[in-house]
Amino acid sequence: MLDIPRLDRIRLEARPRWQRVVARGVLLPNYELLRKVEITFEGFEKVPREPVIFAMNHTDRYNYWPFQYHLWRHESRFTATWVKGKYYENPIVGKFMEMTNNLPTVSRGYIITKDLLANLGRRPTDEEYGALRHHVDAIATGEPADERALPVPRAFLTTPRDILGRAFDPTRETWGDAIVATFSRMMQRFLQLHEEAFDIGLDLLVFPQGTRSIRLSRGHIGMSQVALRYGKTVVPVGCSGSDHVYPTSSPFAKPGRIVYRFGEPLTHDDAAAWHVPEPFTPFEAKSEKKHRALFQSHVDEIMRRIDGLVDEPYRFAPDAESDGVKGSHRFV
Repeated sequence: MLDIPRLDRIRLEARPRWQRVVARGVLLPNYELLRKVEITFEGFEKVPREPVIFAMNHTDRYNYWPFQYHLWRHESRFTATWVKGKYYENPIVGKFMEMTNNLPTVSRGYIITKDLLANLGRRPTDEEYGALRHHVDAIATGEPADERALPVPRAFLTTPRDILGRAFDPTRETWGDAIVATFSRMMQRFLQLHEEAFDIGLDLLVFPQGTRSIRLSRGHIGMSQVALRYGKTVVPVGCSGSDHVYPTSSPFAKPGRIVYRFGEPLTHDDAAAWHVPEPFTPFEAKSEKKHRALFQSHVDEIMRRIDGLVDEPYRFAPDAESDGVKGSHRFV
């Protein structure tokens, strides 16, 4: 499970040992000796030597593995990669993620869903999730919020408990306040890990769509907040063909060809039109609300560039909507 103690014990390495173990022991035989997977980088000469943020489409469960493998074998570079918190539910997968330089993304939706699962034994319905998320978002932005109208049992809102490593005491705070505080504490560590990654020379790999989808969909604003806050260059990457090499949940690739195309880097200076005119903390609700238009416009430009780097089957869906999972199913 992804909780505060697990976030606190994550340690990053400049040359991650377990990434290299997996690359040599699993990927090298699979790609080069057994299956003969062809991995092609087009336009990598555009990438600066200093750490960057690679922003890539996410077509399948494993399309970052060939990318990291080729990056290590041919460029001697390593990444810290954003992954969903739900991948830490399985003890074995969670330990693997923890050991291989991954940064588990945190969201209010994940905390809400996990709290319902732990106390009601089920994930929220779409109606419940929408109401609970709206309530928590209102509290996070300083708007009035009344718990009495929430469509969950009263005991759920008033029973003392641990929420992902933080104590909830209903005599001192409301349930909504507790979710906001838990998110804030987890996000503090999440951002600290980014600073550590950049300090030791790691690139950051992010999937702005936020979920797997064959067709490109509109990007979320998280990546833009990190790029603009830390002044990082964003390199758009278009991945084509990985879904045929990894058509199922199996980590063993089928024969095929994967092409990663690198677009023109968007430096911090190039992104001047989207600079926030005041200090801000990424993922802080009030900043997101105040500056959302800048963040969204920035990531829209990145997604537009990715769209020009992928083959036609992976380009934007007509409605720019994801064909992946939605609602609370994104979190568990």
